[in-house]
Amino acid sequence: MTTTSWSRRSFLSAAIGAALAAGVLEAPPALAADAFDTLRLRWRELLLGTGFGASDPLYAGRLGDLGAKAASYRSSTAPSSSSLWPDLPYSSVSGDPVSATYNRLKTMALAHAQPGTGLTGDASLAADVVAGLQHVHDGVYNASFTLPSGNWWWNAQIGAPGALLDTCVLMYGSLSAAQTAAYCAAVDHFVPDSQLDVGAPHGESANRVDFCKVVALRGVVGKNSAKIARARDGLSPVFPYVTTGDGFYRDGSFIQHSHTPYTGSYGAVLLSGLAWLFALLGGSSWDITDPDKQLMLDSVERSFAPFLYNGVLMDAVGGRAVSRGLSASSTNGFVGGDHGRAQGVMAAVLMLAMGASAAERTRWRGMVKGWLQRDYYLTLETNPSLDVASLSRLKAARDDTALTAVAEPVGHRVFGSMDRATHRRPNWAAALSMSSTRVAFYAFGNQENKRGWHTGSGMLSWWKETTLGQFTDTFWPTVDPYRLPGTTVSKKTLADGAGGDFGAPRPSSTWAGGASDGTYAALGMDIRGLQSTLGGRKAWFFLDDAVVCLGAGIGCADSTGVESVVENRNLGATGTHTLTVDGVAMPATQGWSATLTGARWAALAGVGGYVFPGGATVKALRQARTGAWSDINGLSGSTTPFTRRYLTLWFDHGTDPSGAGYSYILMPGADSAATAARAADTAWMSVLANSANQQGVHVPSLGFTGVNFYGSGTVGALTSTGAASVVVRESGTTATVCVANPTQTLTSLDITWNREVTGVVSKDPSVAVLATGPSLKLRVDTSAKAGATQRITVALG
Repeated sequence: MTTTSWSRRSFLSAAIGAALAAGVLEAPPALAADAFDTLRLRWRELLLGTGFGASDPLYAGRLGDLGAKAASYRSSTAPSSSSLWPDLPYSSVSGDPVSATYNRLKTMALAHAQPGTGLTGDASLAADVVAGLQHVHDGVYNASFTLPSGNWWWNAQIGAPGALLDTCVLMYGSLSAAQTAAYCAAVDHFVPDSQLDVGAPHGESANRVDFCKVVALRGVVGKNSAKIARARDGLSPVFPYVTTGDGFYRDGSFIQHSHTPYTGSYGAVLLSGLAWLFALLGGSSWDITDPDKQLMLDSVERSFAPFLYNGVLMDAVGGRAVSRGLSASSTNGFVGGDHGRAQGVMAAVLMLAMGASAAERTRWRGMVKGWLQRDYYLTLETNPSLDVASLSRLKAARDDTALTAVAEPVGHRVFGSMDRATHRRPNWAAALSMSSTRVAFYAFGNQENKRGWHTGSGMLSWWKETTLGQFTDTFWPTVDPYRLPGTTVSKKTLADGAGGDFGAPRPSSTWAGGASDGTYAALGMDIRGLQSTLGGRKAWFFLDDAVVCLGAGIGCADSTGVESVVENRNLGATGTHTLTVDGVAMPATQGWSATLTGARWAALAGVGGYVFPGGATVKALRQARTGAWSDINGLSGSTTPFTRRYLTLWFDHGTDPSGAGYSYILMPGADSAATAARAADTAWMSVLANSANQQGVHVPSLGFTGVNFYGSGTVGALTSTGAASVVVRESGTTATVCVANPTQTLTSLDITWNREVTGVVSKDPSVAVLATGPSLKLRVDTSAKAGATQRITVALG
C-alpha cells in the first residue's frame, strides 16, 4: 500500500508502532553526555523559557492556546504524496509551504514539551510529530530534492531548516539516530558550508546571521564540531562596521538591501540571531572570541535604543515591516505593530545580555524594565503574540525589584548613513525620515508596503509620553499615503510599488542630513519626488520644546497639486479632539474642511500646537478613512476593513508651483495657551533665511543658530564655502560650532563665524582653526566622515 492511499489514522498508527518498536518515543531530556548535548539542552531551554509557572494566569492562557493550536494542526493532517496538510502543497510556488509545514510541526513539538498545554508529554502527539518530520523528509526536504523556485528564505535555506532543527531539538529523544542524520543531511544539502563564504548569494548582514544560526544548530543536533566552528567563524564578516551596502555603520545606522534603513526589521532579526548564538556558544569550546564581537554588543545602545521610546520601536526604521499588521491568517487579532516589534527587540536584548559584561547586562535589563513599565499601550499582559519563552524573560526584567528602571534619555542623534534622525526631550520624542542617492524613498518588496512611497520625503513622526498609539492603531492602512505628516509631495497618482523593490527607488539628490551638538540640531534635504518633477528644499531645526520647519524653492511640473503636510493625526475610531485656531474652536463634525486664511496658530487638544509665523493660509480637514491591511500588504494582509478618523493640516502650493515655501513651528504636547503664547512672542525666533540656497533660524533664548547651506553663501554671521549644515550654540562665555557636510561629497569646508573668539577650548582633530581675531575661521575636514558632525568649542571675546 502506498503512502498516498493511507488514511490519516493508518498513517499515524503505523508511525506510532514504528516509534514504539524502535524505542524512540520522547523521554524526559537526559543529562548532557557530551558538549553537544550541553548545547542542545541549552537551546531547548532558550526555546521553552524558564522561571514561570504553568498555572500563572499570564502564562496559562498562552499555554492553553498553544495546546489548542497543536491539537488543531494534529487533527487536520491529511498525509499525501504532495503534502502533510492539504492547504500547504509542497510544490506551491506561492507562500512558504515547506517552512509553514515545519512550523506547524514545531508548534506541536512545543505543545508536547511545554507544561500546561493539555498535551504535555503526550506520547501520541510525539509520534505524530516524528511521523510528520519523516513525511516531509520523504516527500520534499531531503538531500536529493530540488525545491521549485520561490521564496528561498522560507522554503529552503533559513525558514524551513530553522523550524526543522528547532523541532529536532525539542523531539530529540523521539528521533532515531538515522532520522537525525537524514535531517542533518537535508540541511547540508540546502545550506552547504559554501553558503557562509563571503560573497555567497543572500549572504550578507542579517541573512548571514540566519545562515550561521542554521549551520550552528545543525552542528549541535548532528554532533558535528566542524559545523559549529564554521558557523561561529562565519559570523565574523558581520561584526565590523561597513561604509557601503548592508550592515551596521559607525554612526549607528543599519542598512539592508543596500539602500534601506532597516534597524527595526532586518536589524532586529540580526540582533536576535546573534543573541541566540551568543547565548548558545558562550562559555563553550566554540565560544565567539572575535574582538569585533563587542561592536555588536555596542549596537544595543548605538543603533537600537535611539529608536525605542516608551515601548515604541519607531517605524522610521521598520522598512516594509510597517505593513505587517492584521494578517489573513491571524487568530490573535492585531495588537503589535511598533510596540510588538519593540518587545521582540527587548527580548533579544535580554538574551544578548547573557553574553555581555555584568555592567552591560545590568544596564540593558534596566533599559528594558523602563520601556516595559512606561508602555501603557501594549503591556506584556495584553500582547498575545509573545511566545512563552520571550514573555518569561521580559517579565523577569520588568518585575525585578532589585533592578532600577532606566529613564528615557534626552538628546539628538543624526544617522547620516541612513538619512534618519531622532530627537528626544523630557516628555516627547521624534523621528525624521529622509532620502537621497544613498537611501531609498521607501521600502517595498514581496508586495509589502506597496504605498509607502513618500515616507522618505521628510516624514516627521513624533510621540508624547501619553500618546503612544498614533502609528500602532491601524495608521498605515488607513492614512492617506499622499499626506504623511511632515512631507512635501506631488499629488501625482502612483502605482502600488512604484519605483521598484528592495531599495531601487532613490532620488537623484545628495543633500540629506544635518549637524547636531547632541541636544539640538539643524537638518535638511534637497527634496525630489518619486516618479515626479517635484523639487525643493526642506529644513527642520530641532529645539527644546519645538521643531521649526521651513520649506523653500518648491516647484513641480506634474500638472498636479503639491502639498506640504503640517499634520495628519490619527484620532482613533471615535476621536473628536478639538481643533482651536487663533482662539476659536473649529467644528468637530466628520467631513468638515476649511481654508484658514491668515492663521497664526492652531492647537489640537491632547496632541500639540502649530505656530505659523506672520500668519499663513492653511487648509484643514476632518476625515474618516477606511482601509485594510491587504491594501498595503499583498503578501499576507487581512481584507478586514478598518476606519479611523484623521485631522489634517497642510499648505496647498497649488498646481505646478514655482518657488513655493512655508514656515511653521511644531510644538508637541502644547495646549492652546502655550501655543498662543509662542505665536505672540515674535522675538522668540527669527528666520534668517528661507530660500532654495539657504535656510536658517536664530533662537536667542537658547543661544541657538542653525543654517543649512545648499552651496556656498552667507547667512547672518555665518559663511560657508560649500554644502553644509552649521549649528552654533552660545552659552555664557563659550560657544560650540558644529559642522556637517550632508551631501557626503566634499573633502573640506571653510566656515566663517563673524564673532570675536579669544581661544579654543576643545575641538575635533578634523577641525583646523585658520583665524580667531574679529572672526572665527575654520577649515573642516569632511572627507570620509559620512555626514557626521565635526565640532569645536571656543571662548568668546
